[in-house]
Amino acid sequence: MKLWGGRFKTEESKLMEDFNSSLKFDKVMYFEDIQGSIAHVKMLLKSNILTQDESDTLIKGLNEILQEIEFGKLKIEGDYEDIHSFVEINLVKKVGDVGKKLHTARSRNDQVAVDMRMYTKRKALEIVESIQHLQDVIQDKAYKNNYIMPGYTHLQRAQIVTFKYHLMAYYSMFKRDKQRMLNSLNLMNESPLGCCALAGTTYDIDRDYTSDLLDFDKPVDNFLDGVSDRDYIIEIISNMSIAMMHLSRLSEEIILFSSKEFEFIKISDEYSTGSSIMPQKKNPDAAELIRGKTGRVYGSLMSILTTMKGLPLAYNKDMQEDKEVFFDSIKTTLSCLKIMANMIDTLTVNKENMLKAVKHGFLNATEVADYLVNNGMAFRDSHKVVGEIVLYCEEKAIAIEDMSIDEFKKFSELFDESIYEFIDYENILKKGIKKEIRK
Repeated sequence: MKLWGGRFKTEESKLMEDFNSSLKFDKVMYFEDIQGSIAHVKMLLKSNILTQDESDTLIKGLNEILQEIEFGKLKIEGDYEDIHSFVEINLVKKVGDVGKKLHTARSRNDQVAVDMRMYTKRKALEIVESIQHLQDVIQDKAYKNNYIMPGYTHLQRAQIVTFKYHLMAYYSMFKRDKQRMLNSLNLMNESPLGCCALAGTTYDIDRDYTSDLLDFDKPVDNFLDGVSDRDYIIEIISNMSIAMMHLSRLSEEIILFSSKEFEFIKISDEYSTGSSIMPQKKNPDAAELIRGKTGRVYGSLMSILTTMKGLPLAYNKDMQEDKEVFFDSIKTTLSCLKIMANMIDTLTVNKENMLKAVKHGFLNATEVADYLVNNGMAFRDSHKVVGEIVLYCEEKAIAIEDMSIDEFKKFSELFDESIYEFIDYENILKKGIKKEIRK
C-alpha cells in the first residue's frame, strides 16, 4: 500500500519493501501526523483550496482514526510504507475519494519534518519534567542528610564537605541539562509545513496559519533547509548525552559509596539484585545499567552525526535513519531519569561511616596550613610543615586533631591551644566562604 507508483513498470521487491518500511518505528508519531494533517486541512479550507464539506469530512475522518488508534480498534500494522501512508490510506478507506485530497500542497518531506519537530517538542518537554522531578528528589534527600563527609579529588580524601553539598552538585548539573533542553526547544520551534518536497508549492497556501495552529513560533525561512534540517535532532540527542553523562557520574558514586569499602549509603532492595552463586551479594544493578546505557545514547549521537555529514540538499532517504536512534535515545534517557529518581529517593545515608572517613583522612590538613598562615607563616612554608605533620600522624596512626600541643610545637612554635578549635570539623565549615557548604 503506497502513495506512489504511477511512473513504475514493475512492482517493488518484497525485500526492498521491508527494507524501505519505517512503520514499525515511526508509528509512535501517529498523534503528530494526524494533528499535522488536521492543521493542513484547516489551512487548505482557509486558502479556498478545499470546500467546507471536504474539510469537515477530512477532519472528521482523521479524528475518528485517532480515536480508533487510541482505543485499540485500529492497529498500526500491516503492509504500509510508514505512518503517513497508514493514516492517509485508512482515511481514504473511511471517507472515500475526498481522502485523496489530503495531500494537496504537501509532500511527505515536509510532513515527516513537521511530525518529527512536533514529536521532538513533546518528548523534550517530558525529559524536562523528568529532570525537574529528579532535581526535586535530589534536593529533598540532600537537605534531609546534611552530614559531614569527605570531599574527594583523584578519588582521594581531600577536604571536608557535607553529603548535602556533594549531592547538590548534581542538582546544579541537571539544572544545566534542563536549560540546555529548553534552549534547544526555543531554537527549533519553527514549522517546516508548506515547504513541500523542497521548493514550496504553486498553491497560495498560508504557512503562518499552520505554524500558529501547531504552536510553532514561525515558519522556517528556507524550504530546502526546512525539509533537510536535522540539527535539532542532533542537538537534542547531544543534550541527552550530556544528561546521561551526569547520570553516569552519579551512578558511579552510588556504586562506590554503597560498596563495603565505603558504606556511606545503602541502596534499597527495590533497585538492587542478587547473585546466583554468592548469597551474600547485593549488586547495584540499577546504577550499573544507567552507567552502561550512557554509551548507548552516545552511540545514537555518533550515528546521526555520521548519517548527516555528507548529505547534499535536500531530502535523502538516509535521513530515515534519524528516527530509530532518536526514539531509542529518548526512551533510554527517560527510563534512566525515572530509575535514578526512585533510587535516590529510597536510598539511606550512613552518617557514622562518613564521619569515620573524615577523621581517618586528614581532611583538616589544609586548615592547619591556613592556621599557620594566619599566624604569620608563608603558605608554601606552612604546606611543607603540614606535610611533615601528616607523615608523623601516619606513622603514629593518629589523626591530626589527636596530637598533643607539645607534638604540634615540634613542628612550629606558632601552634598554641587555639589550633584545636580552628581545625574542628564542624568549625571548619563556619569559616570564610565555606559557610556556603553548611547552608
